[in-house]
Amino acid sequence: MLIGTFQHSLDAKGRLFIPAKLREELGERFVITRGTGGCLFGFSHEQWETFTEKLRALPLGDPNAQRVVRLLSAWATEVELDKQGRALLSANLRECAGLGKEATIIGATNRIEIWDRSTWEAYKSKEDIGYDEAMSQVGI
Repeated sequence: MLIGTFQHSLDAKGRLFIPAKLREELGERFVITRGTGGCLFGFSHEQWETFTEKLRALPLGDPNAQRVVRLLSAWATEVELDKQGRALLSANLRECAGLGKEATIIGATNRIEIWDRSTWEAYKSKEDIGYDEAMSQVGI
């Protein structure tokens, strides 16, 4: 299971260290794509396949569904970890998520999320306020 919060820096080439705890679940090769809320999503190949099955089931005639399929697919990139456990994030992906030098990686059960550290802190502060209500609304 992908859980926890980790702080790491991107190097000058755009490489981000992926903690061993997360690498065990993701594998040496995994998929990174645009996420929601200003982050990137990272999926193991198995989870990506499960996720894309849902995308393939979306109706072709629904403009919102097709927008989601197109954008998620267009941003998707397979990454391979180097010997130091770093993933090279393309300039496009870094720009998409507004990634600066400092990143926060969170495990979100079936995926990781990669955030610019300041964006994550702002999101977390804002969303903490409605956390209890959101838990109630989703039945937890």
